[in-house]
Amino acid sequence: MRDSLATPLLLGALLALVSWQVAASGPLLGLDRWVRSSVAQLRDTLHSGALDWCAHLLSDLGSTVPAVPVLLGAGGLAAWRSRRAGVRRWWLPLLVAPLAAVLIPLLVVPAKDYFARPGPLELPLSPGSWGWYPSGHTTTAGVSYGVGALLVGRTLRTAARRALYAATALLGFGVGVGLIWCVYHWFLDVLAGWCLSVLVLWCLTRWLPRDPARRPAADLGEAGPERN
Repeated sequence: MRDSLATPLLLGALLALVSWQVAASGPLLGLDRWVRSSVAQLRDTLHSGALDWCAHLLSDLGSTVPAVPVLLGAGGLAAWRSRRAGVRRWWLPLLVAPLAAVLIPLLVVPAKDYFARPGPLELPLSPGSWGWYPSGHTTTAGVSYGVGALLVGRTLRTAARRALYAATALLGFGVGVGLIWCVYHWFLDVLAGWCLSVLVLWCLTRWLPRDPARRPAADLGEAGPERN
């Protein structure tokens, strides 16, 4: 599964299609308007303050703070756990985490500037402002929490790692849904952010070693316990 090219090819094709439609104001944008209308009707029908509060909370989790500090903290935790476990390149998470944080604006800001897409309220962009496509909050959440979970997950047992990955995927999905619910972003903005995030995570899984190598006991300077 890790070595399959199907995932990045499909995501790349989907991202290219959506980007083309946004740039050309194509018919696929009708999906955005349908989702906006449907969500507005559902929001008015439910009229739930608790649901609105949860949606705003999830949206805020896609902000640079707290997402990037969580990423950097996860890198530190993964490095600490790896060093305790005797992994040779225990310092690798300390390099990956800040690089991932720097990568986020490099992916999002130029695209926002190029597409200059108005938000779901369809107000004209003010001079010098960025557009809404792709969603920066969605990408920030997906990359920050995703990379952090990937780094820490490599130090956990299988069951705990799977639970962490599932919870992180749900969180990334929830941030996107919250942005749509609060009318902060179009659906296609969020979809593009999800595509970018998964592509980054896929590339990272290809680059990281499959099984972190551990130092032999002689390198650790510790003798193993004697058996009686």
